[in-house]
Amino acid sequence: MKKALLFLSLSILTFGAMSQSGTSFELGGAIGSSVGSISASGFQNWGLGSKKKFYVGTGVRFTSFFGSNVNFTTAPADLTGEDKNIDTLLAPSPGVSSLNLMISLGYKVSEKLDVGFNIDAIGISFGPTGMLNYIRNGKAIVTPASPTSPNILLIGDNDKGSLNSHLFVRYKIAEKLGLKLAYQFLFNELTTTTKVQTIPSANDRFRAKSSMIYVGFNYNF
Repeated sequence: MKKALLFLSLSILTFGAMSQSGTSFELGGAIGSSVGSISASGFQNWGLGSKKKFYVGTGVRFTSFFGSNVNFTTAPADLTGEDKNIDTLLAPSPGVSSLNLMISLGYKVSEKLDVGFNIDAIGISFGPTGMLNYIRNGKAIVTPASPTSPNILLIGDNDKGSLNSHLFVRYKIAEKLGLKLAYQFLFNELTTTTKVQTIPSANDRFRAKSSMIYVGFNYNF
């Protein structure tokens, strides 16, 4: 709880600093196969070069993930290299929310059109503890699990927690309003209360990787 409060305080300070130079706010949702999410973010971009065509940015993003009968599989990178090491945590109706600092890169194609990429870097996750089915070799046992926290962007399966990313196209439909279409790739992770996986080593972390189509609107202050 102390870590969560510290992160929220830093997020508020970030918004305060951003507001001095102008911010954008975005609200949207994504849908995939038996999964979905909603998200809200505040961010600031800075142009690069003489023409300011390229830009970098940072901000804070809240993402709430939900689904139906979602398979969370063995997460740690030292186990995911071989299929025989992969076990499953079946979540009938998972609910995972995250609040992360994100970074972005983009390019302005024209005054109204830009393309880019953003990804969560670090933050916290929260949500209910549920009774899920841990499955190994076709056999299932019931175990409690809750969202993994903190969230940390590393490389591939070395990542920890819940992290969102967008590959996007954004079009300015009014003076301060933009429409965004994106391919969303979302990591969500659960931790069991005990290390239910014992072979080839003890493990309590399980991850779901979701590809979705995202649509959102952003308002420029």
